[in-house]
Amino acid sequence: MTTPAPEHGAGSAHRRGHAVLAVAAAAAVFHLYGAGFAPFTALVQRPVHLALMGTLAFLGVGVRTLPRSWRGWALNAALGAALVFCALYLVSQHEALVSRSGSPTALDLGAGAVVVAMVLLLAKRATGWGLVVVATGALAYALLGPWLPGILAHRGYNPGRLIEQLFLSTEGIWGVPLGVSADFVFLFVLFGAFLDVAGGGALLIGLADRVAGRTRGGPAKTAAVASAFMGSLSGSAVANVVTTGTFTIPLMRRSGFRPFFAGAIEAAASTGGQLMPPVMGAGAFILATWTNIPYARVALAAAIPAVLYYAALLWAIHFRATKVGLRGSADTRDEAVLSRIHLLLPVIIIVVMLALGRSPMRAAFWGVVVSLLAAYAVPGTRPDGGKVGRALKKAGSGAVQVAAACAAAGIVVGVASLTGIGLRMSELIVVVSQGNLMIALILTAIGSIILGMGLPTTAAYVVLAALGAPALVELGVPLLGAHLFIFYFGCISNVTPPVSLAAYAAAGIADSPPLKTAWTAMGLASAGFLVPFMFIYAPPLILAGSPAEIATTTLTALIGVVALAGAVIGHVTGPLALWRRIVLLGAAIALIAPGLIWDGIGLALLLGAAFLGVSRDNTPSPRDNT
Repeated sequence: MTTPAPEHGAGSAHRRGHAVLAVAAAAAVFHLYGAGFAPFTALVQRPVHLALMGTLAFLGVGVRTLPRSWRGWALNAALGAALVFCALYLVSQHEALVSRSGSPTALDLGAGAVVVAMVLLLAKRATGWGLVVVATGALAYALLGPWLPGILAHRGYNPGRLIEQLFLSTEGIWGVPLGVSADFVFLFVLFGAFLDVAGGGALLIGLADRVAGRTRGGPAKTAAVASAFMGSLSGSAVANVVTTGTFTIPLMRRSGFRPFFAGAIEAAASTGGQLMPPVMGAGAFILATWTNIPYARVALAAAIPAVLYYAALLWAIHFRATKVGLRGSADTRDEAVLSRIHLLLPVIIIVVMLALGRSPMRAAFWGVVVSLLAAYAVPGTRPDGGKVGRALKKAGSGAVQVAAACAAAGIVVGVASLTGIGLRMSELIVVVSQGNLMIALILTAIGSIILGMGLPTTAAYVVLAALGAPALVELGVPLLGAHLFIFYFGCISNVTPPVSLAAYAAAGIADSPPLKTAWTAMGLASAGFLVPFMFIYAPPLILAGSPAEIATTTLTALIGVVALAGAVIGHVTGPLALWRRIVLLGAAIALIAPGLIWDGIGLALLLGAAFLGVSRDNTPSPRDNT
């Protein structure tokens, strides 16, 4: 959260607001022009993108704290000017750099050193210390290689060679992570911001209400479906919580859910949005770019696991609502839907263009353009100048955090490429696991969660794609499955205590105990911890198999996640004793595991649990609203 700075005169704040708006507008024009008219080369697009996002950050947009005096703002201005100068220096020299490759000038290295320092500072201000520690550790690793022990040792690189790798090539700061931020993320964040100010958020909530609002626990199911839509676009579980959660959490509380449970539902649903195709919070584009797997293949492969995640969440909500005796909502949002239905057009256009194989950049461009045209076409959704300004600032704020994270992740990737640490880490995982795939998966999952706790999802994925995924591939995991595995656990860290940022944000809105909300959210998202293991051992879940295999595996997995939801909540059609919950959990795990034998064991346990009277008590228990 941003800490407000004391006012030093309305005039200065007003001028800063105008400056922010001007830079945000310039960023929108630059990215839209590159996406729709004349694409820029990597060493033009990415440095200008970082310069624009850095300028917004030093103006106080998308950062955690603001300067508290005019001296702080003056320092920010100097830092911003230094970053812009060095980035534009690279843009002006990028063609000459090719001719003097391997022989950088002192000015080249000086500009590179400034940019590396500014990237670390931006990462600290926008995302906290976690990514800074990882990136600084990577720099130290590159410099201290000869003095490191055993498998970690390497020949070492001097500062000049390190800066050349990070600043004067596309193997470091200007690499794939920042390229995704510059090419895709900003445009999708801009699209989401324009759609939101025109009433798109209310439309999605209204549509979700039409789908699930009348069922038992309907408002909570509405929140889950709406957050799946919005989370796929936003790319940030925390951002999704603080936008949709502002509406959905009070709605859930009014319908009878306890504050901590309402916050947990929103946190789990918002986290899952990044797992939901077609956009996956830009994760699908990063994964496709990194692995050279077609985007359509990535999005389709991610569909069934995402359905399993949300099926478990929706059934958990249903069982909870049954447990505490809640009913559906009779008030569906027809007016919100009918008056804004035209705002679905840009979403449909994006999905259709992506399905037809158009580039994400071009699809996002037309999404932004059509969202503006659709909003202005109907008086009720026509944004005024103030709303457009807020949309530009909101887009800038979201994009600053992603750009800072991706640029810092580029340092890690650049060092990994230079030193070969990725291969060493893969070798270390293989050695520790002694070639056992399950142990390697568990180690990778733990590492992904730990990194994900301190990093934005995109940055965590990129770091792990360089360090962890090669080990899984070496052990025989298909490339797509390995990358989806680490992406899942990077996302699920948002609801994994003790650093479950999405749950803490939801707790703030729900006015509930943060840790209790976090543990509850982790339980609701429990399918997210099992689904990645499912698709590694059962490839049909990511569409690697015959239609019959895909259908059979999906059906048994669906039954398994429903059983898991019942075990987590402790209620199906009646309360479950502890030993019956254990039986149901065993059935869930067996059904989730691949193979006909395990399916048979799971179904036998499930039928046995039913036969033994798991659901004898059909009476709701309002007293058990804990």
